[in-house]
Amino acid sequence: MAERKHPDWIKVRAPVSPEYFRTKAILGGLKLHSVCQEACCPNIGECFSHRTATFILMGDVCTRNCPYCAIAHGKVRPLDSDEPRRVAEAVARLGLQHVVVTSVDRDDLPDGGAAHFAATAHAIKAIPAPARVEVLVPDFQGSFASVETVVESPIDIYNHNIETVPSLYRTVRPGGNYARSLEVIRHARDCARRLGKPMFTKAGVMLGLGESNGELLDVIRDLRGAGCDILTLGQYLRPSLEHIAVARYVAPAEFAELKTAALAMGFHHVESGPLVRSSYHAWEHVNAG
Repeated sequence: MAERKHPDWIKVRAPVSPEYFRTKAILGGLKLHSVCQEACCPNIGECFSHRTATFILMGDVCTRNCPYCAIAHGKVRPLDSDEPRRVAEAVARLGLQHVVVTSVDRDDLPDGGAAHFAATAHAIKAIPAPARVEVLVPDFQGSFASVETVVESPIDIYNHNIETVPSLYRTVRPGGNYARSLEVIRHARDCARRLGKPMFTKAGVMLGLGESNGELLDVIRDLRGAGCDILTLGQYLRPSLEHIAVARYVAPAEFAELKTAALAMGFHHVESGPLVRSSYHAWEHVNAG
């Protein structure tokens, strides 16, 4: 059977702006990885053109092998202790005001890479014009100690993606656990409150993998109940024929309805649309609402 074609509303412009090529050159020169490139994000042109990038820490190879993800799976490399400094240098050279820092899953590390996230946040905040720091972290295999290491560092937003509905975890996110991810978000919120620290929590969900509307609404309620402040909802796009197929393309009107429903549940901000990704327009999420 022929591969399903994208509907008309799944369209992006090819990146052509000078700022796109400048951002790409700076990341390449500093030997940094971006999720924009590694995960084949459809918004790379727009974000690079706005001098915005989501840095990916700890290499470009993941210890997990989720069938929706374009990031390579295999043997990982030792941590690069100079990477936090180079990320901070890129932030300074690009003049960024909001930085998103994520990573591959590093289940081989005792803390899942939490200390590396913290070191990167400290490095960014140490530059002359420090940026707001958003971290998009893995579940750390449920380690609350790792969650606390990240929350105690100078971050402004703690982001952990829930990805899909519980019934699809076995096929879509076999290395993850729905309840565990919710508890990671809840613990991050609780830790920040104990510290008296102003910090937003955030999560993202992919649509079009075979979930029902009722299941989606249940997940959104669960996230709000866990203390999630910011929600992103976007269409799953198949990176290649080797990845899990798209079950359905969700129409823009449905994304708008879900946004209305989520805002009614009390979220600070909801970004919902076919091309939305976890860090899409991230610089706007804190001040919106």
